[in-house]
Amino acid sequence: MTLMSEALEHHRLRAPREDGGKMIDPPLSAVGELIEHNVAAIAAGYDYDVQGRALGKLALEARTELVMAATSYTRSYRDVAERSITPTTRVFLAGHQPQLFHPGVWYKNFVLSSIARQHDAVGVNLTIDSDTIKTASLRVPGGSSVEPRVESIPFDRPSAEIPYEERSIGDRQCLASFGTRAANVIRPLVPNPMVREFWPLVVERAKECDNLGQCIAQARHQQEGTWGASTLEIPQSQVCSLPAFHWFTCHLLAHLPRLWDQYNSSVAQYRRANHVRSSAHPVPDLSIDGEWLEAPFWIWDRGNPHRRRLFVKQRGNEIVLSDRQSLEHTLALSPETDASRASEQLADLASHGIRLRTRALITTLFARLFLGDVFLHGIGGAKYDQVTDAIIEGFFGLKPPGYMTATATLRLPIVRDEVTPDDARRVDHQLRELTYHPERSIDAATDGGVDVLIQEKQKWINTPQTIENAKQRCRKIHEVNERLQPWVQSQRQQLLSEREQIGETLRTEGILASREFAYCLYPSEPLKRLMEVPKGGK
Repeated sequence: MTLMSEALEHHRLRAPREDGGKMIDPPLSAVGELIEHNVAAIAAGYDYDVQGRALGKLALEARTELVMAATSYTRSYRDVAERSITPTTRVFLAGHQPQLFHPGVWYKNFVLSSIARQHDAVGVNLTIDSDTIKTASLRVPGGSSVEPRVESIPFDRPSAEIPYEERSIGDRQCLASFGTRAANVIRPLVPNPMVREFWPLVVERAKECDNLGQCIAQARHQQEGTWGASTLEIPQSQVCSLPAFHWFTCHLLAHLPRLWDQYNSSVAQYRRANHVRSSAHPVPDLSIDGEWLEAPFWIWDRGNPHRRRLFVKQRGNEIVLSDRQSLEHTLALSPETDASRASEQLADLASHGIRLRTRALITTLFARLFLGDVFLHGIGGAKYDQVTDAIIEGFFGLKPPGYMTATATLRLPIVRDEVTPDDARRVDHQLRELTYHPERSIDAATDGGVDVLIQEKQKWINTPQTIENAKQRCRKIHEVNERLQPWVQSQRQQLLSEREQIGETLRTEGILASREFAYCLYPSEPLKRLMEVPKGGK
């Protein structure tokens, strides 16, 4: 069985449908086994040459740098203990954009904290601030349980779609008032949303930090601490400034033709296996422009903070980095040289306002191979990291370390009618029966010649169909069905009325039963209960 087919078989995961449901895969009792598997996978590739350095040694340096940087960053807004790192220290990771996500995403952070505590590991959550902030507003349900609506409530003024790490606070008054405005909108449905006590934490962080995403993420992390979670956090932008990251990046760029082939073939394999026709999913192919190959990185500069694709070409013993617009920089690097000079040059780009950031698949590839022993995904990330598995195996020649998947479902505590699409299908079936089999719904005691019509229909039904009589037979049955409709008209009207009511209720249910509303819109108590992670064996 191929790697991809194994991954497809293993990762067909679904979010729990029941309110309060939780999903952790593999189960907590298997985490110890997963750690052993992953440690063995990295050990097998310990001597893989990363531009003159062994992968195993570079990975140890990377996780040491990570924990030190994450500790320093987290201590800037939350009390955490110092943690020394040894070759046997385990590091567990998760990550998400610094946004107001739904409770199922938040559940990952508490699972991360729980498994790190159980296995004496350091839990580090990566805030992926290289992703772009698409809107500075939040969808908030309002109205009533009978006629709900969803409003878009801004927490900052609109801006261009730029990476979170570049997005400063534009309207502090809007930010400060958001908690009250959101609570007022949702009050008819949820009288006590957590946003009331949570948002002041965001406003307080805004006094110390001008970055919008960091204010939200730091406040959320503080809230986790009050609920017992003990993890570190660090923005991806800081991970991309670690010396080990620069060395890793140099290796990928030095061998870009091989990486380019493996990346695109892995994406194509995923599309075939999942019957995906879109060229944009799971990610676009890397392109080629003459002698320029696209690399799986973003590049931008402080003066123009819009992400651009990175293109690379080899020129003698140098490689040239470009956005194919205004940026162009060279690195002293070739497939045969070590990365000492080139990694210094990469680090120096930041002093010129140049940002070089991994794209999604390479972000998790670096995290899983170099930064930690276990990576914890949501369902979406787990699905797409099947491609990362194929890249790890094809490019590095290593068995990919396994990862975990966790999510949960929580719905707003609103009393509503219990209606499902099955109810609509049931009524649609009954309406169809009235059209094509009206005689089954007519009282046998009904007079007015209905028996004669039913007998006529039965006669044609009993008449064997031939090529010669097929059209006539069909027409006659249809005519009788039409003539029988007055006897089922009242039933039809009743069913149509019921179908309309079911449709309205389903539309309401589509709003009120969504699991996608931001965590801060839920009451604290059910949210806190959801974040309780069951005990798992080692």
